Amino acid sequence: MPRFPMSTVHEARAALAQRLRELRLDAGITGKELATCCGWSVAKSSRIENAHTAPSDADIRAWCAACGADGQAADLVAANRQADSMYVQWRRLQRSGMRHLQEASTPLYERTRQFRVYASHVVPGLLQTPGYAAALMGTIAGFRGTPDDVSEAVDARMRRSRVISEGDHRFATLVEENVLHHRVGDTEVMASQLGALLASMALPSMSLGIIPTAAPREQVMWPLEQFTVFDDVRVNVELLAAKITVTAPGELDIYLRAFTRLREIAVYGADARALIVKAIGALR
Repeated sequence: MPRFPMSTVHEARAALAQRLRELRLDAGITGKELATCCGWSVAKSSRIENAHTAPSDADIRAWCAACGADGQAADLVAANRQADSMYVQWRRLQRSGMRHLQEASTPLYERTRQFRVYASHVVPGLLQTPGYAAALMGTIAGFRGTPDDVSEAVDARMRRSRVISEGDHRFATLVEENVLHHRVGDTEVMASQLGALLASMALPSMSLGIIPTAAPREQVMWPLEQFTVFDDVRVNVELLAAKITVTAPGELDIYLRAFTRLREIAVYGADARALIVKAIGALR
């Protein structure tokens, strides 16, 4: 089972804090002396050194200068920015609307050859119809209070989804059965979306598995957070408040193992189609 994905972020920030502490110790100065040199409180030095407060780029440069280690500032600033990019609030990502976020991720989708997608709440973005995407994004924009550029964002998502039929890409997709019954939009929108899922099963690039609600969960005990694995080198995890990017090999392995176990309890082919058809029937 995966750890809570924030563990990667905490580990990265703790590693940075340890490097800053070692610089201070190597310089032979106390936390109080460092604080005096930097012009801030001793409490701030302590918070940074113990990974309770994330330093700014300026903080890191001041710290390095106080320790006579200006040459290490650039690397530490880069490490700090990498740690910061692992956990990004949706509010920050979508502050100017959702279109930009769709467009910004398009190069990643275009260069990825092997996708592993696990959907526990909603239909994966790559398989969404325009109507479903519009209904979902409209709800998100209203809930998060982001600028309403839903129409433009849907268009951008549809353009991004062309990777399903263009280029050399492969998609292993797992969808929890409850996703088929979670109403997004009206009956017509849901019927169209479920029909599109059925059609996607015929695509040569697509492997679509449905995890039945009644599937045994001895190995994977509950539906996990929605995530996508890109070429076994990066995982994007979707939480309510933020997107988390996982790149650490140990964390990647955990998600890959979880995906493998989930795949073992999924159904495919005729059995998967039967579950989708059942969900369509339940719309009446």
